[in-house]
Amino acid sequence: MPSNPSDPDPDPDLDPGGGGGLIALLSRWGFSASGWRDNRHGEWWLAAQLLLLVALLLPPLPPPPLPPPLSLSPPLGLAWSPLLRVGGGALLLLALALAVQALLRLGSSLSPLPEPMPGAPLVAAGAYGRCRHPLYQALLIGALAVTLLLGSLLHLALLLALAAVLGGKARREERALCREHPDYPAYRSTTPAIVPRIPWLDWR
Repeated sequence: MPSNPSDPDPDPDLDPGGGGGLIALLSRWGFSASGWRDNRHGEWWLAAQLLLLVALLLPPLPPPPLPPPLSLSPPLGLAWSPLLRVGGGALLLLALALAVQALLRLGSSLSPLPEPMPGAPLVAAGAYGRCRHPLYQALLIGALAVTLLLGSLLHLALLLALAAVLGGKARREERALCREHPDYPAYRSTTPAIVPRIPWLDWR
């Protein structure tokens, strides 16, 4: 997520000795024990996002119909077209490619929290010229791909919930980006948010 110098100092809850490795990286991103308690950097949005992404690993529900000798009458699951499953596989590959493109463009400005990295420049080219939150777009395309691959109503519900969470998380992030970057409103006015022309996922 593109570039707030709020709370620039490492939180002692995470980095009591200024150590290195994973602890230092989490501290640089702005993670702290107190932040998880009071949501100061949008930690609760990230927690909801991660919970939904992990839930996508669940098996399909209702389960898909069994072969005719074993099938229930009526079947509980969706009779999913093989073409839809092929489409789901193609979308999954597309999502991975879009995520890699966005990660490479963002570089050291990356943060999993909806809070810009202190001093990071505004990234508005490449994947970020296509939409303001290409990583979120890739996550939603990936969730749609899983839904098509599994033919699962549960995963359709998880996709909709993920869209709601990412839309809210992106809005929180953009409030901080507008404070940090005076030219962000102009960028926002000309670039789709997550998915163009989709309610809640595109705003200017």
